[in-house]
Amino acid sequence: MTATTTQSTLLRRAWALPQAKIGLALTVVVVGVAVLGPWVGPWLTGHDTTSFAGKPFQSGGIAGTDGLGRDVFTRFLSGGLTLLIYAVLATALGLVLGAVLGMLAGYSGGWLDSLIMRGSDVLLSFPQLVFALLAIAMIGPEGWLLVLVIGITHAPRVARVARQATVAVKDADFIRAARMYAMPRRRILLREVLPNITGPLMVELGLRLTYSIGYVASLSFLGLGIQPPTADWGLMINENRIALVVEPWGVLLPVLAIAVLTVGTNLITDSLASAAAGTSQSGKPQTAKEASA
Repeated sequence: MTATTTQSTLLRRAWALPQAKIGLALTVVVVGVAVLGPWVGPWLTGHDTTSFAGKPFQSGGIAGTDGLGRDVFTRFLSGGLTLLIYAVLATALGLVLGAVLGMLAGYSGGWLDSLIMRGSDVLLSFPQLVFALLAIAMIGPEGWLLVLVIGITHAPRVARVARQATVAVKDADFIRAARMYAMPRRRILLREVLPNITGPLMVELGLRLTYSIGYVASLSFLGLGIQPPTADWGLMINENRIALVVEPWGVLLPVLAIAVLTVGTNLITDSLASAAAGTSQSGKPQTAKEASA
């Protein structure tokens, strides 16, 4: 069975769960706001993200103004796209890097397994946020650095999951058949091992995306992520927290958006985990080229 068929089975099982539908609906709403907001915001409010709209922290309009007199609702609508892009790129980097290292370690064993896993242990010994703060303090708050650091810190956790899943299938009959036909290791990993560890990796994808969103928002809140005057949800929380009682929408809107997005992705991840567990219990690993074809 191909990787596409395996993924389709997993997605069908996940979609059958009510929480997957709820999670997808919540996620689509927030992603839709983040993607369409930069174009809809100025048309809807008549202001762009940096124009003066009124006195600082003044009520009025849809959500009032911030400390520099900019329209809060316009900045909210425009503040999610960059966060999502950075989070998705960091998640993709961490997933690909971790999957490659984990499959190599689990399939090869021996000294390579020990080297990769001990290197992962070293990275895991550093708290992710502290590691990111150190890197940004040395180089500066660059977007590419956010993606790189968060992706690298995700990789060891993904590698552990990929390694465990690879060890579980590497001695299966279809893997032995692939070796018997002298299939190169690269092809075995890509065409035989990868389709059979898709479930755990998709669960990790959801988890890492959730954490990436939180890390990017946290670093922006601390002033070490996305920099002003760019509109960003994490940065908005920091900019408007001093007037939370007077004009709360500058804090409440981005907090609500991040919370809803996190809940949505968590529900999807839980559904994928349940579907992956059901798949592993109900069927055998898929054959590699059906072992002999």
